[in-house]
Amino acid sequence: MQALVKTPRTDIRIQGEISPRLLDILQSEYGGSLKIYDGDEEYVELTETDWYRQTKAKTAPGDAMRIYRKNQQMTQAELGKRLGNVPRQLVSNMERGKRAISLATAKKLAAIFNVPASRFLDI
Repeated sequence: MQALVKTPRTDIRIQGEISPRLLDILQSEYGGSLKIYDGDEEYVELTETDWYRQTKAKTAPGDAMRIYRKNQQMTQAELGKRLGNVPRQLVSNMERGKRAISLATAKKLAAIFNVPASRFLDI
């Protein structure tokens, strides 16, 4: 059995035999966000699939930046602040490919989104 809770700031995974008491606590705390998987279903990590590798290779750095930002439910202004008070318009220009993402910015984005800096560089 596997219990999975995913909210914007919470990701809890419990595998194996899960006590009914713990399931009740998780249900009362997370309600509809709690998903219970029971059985021998096999799950594959998305980043390990051929599809992901091919798609990643075709994704422009600005598009990747926008995807990661939106996945974190972050506005362009919020990302700009986290990048060191970069104006929102500059973030927009980088996402649209109108402005290149520098190596320094790519490193900051990598730290913010916990991904390799190469995702934001056109190499």
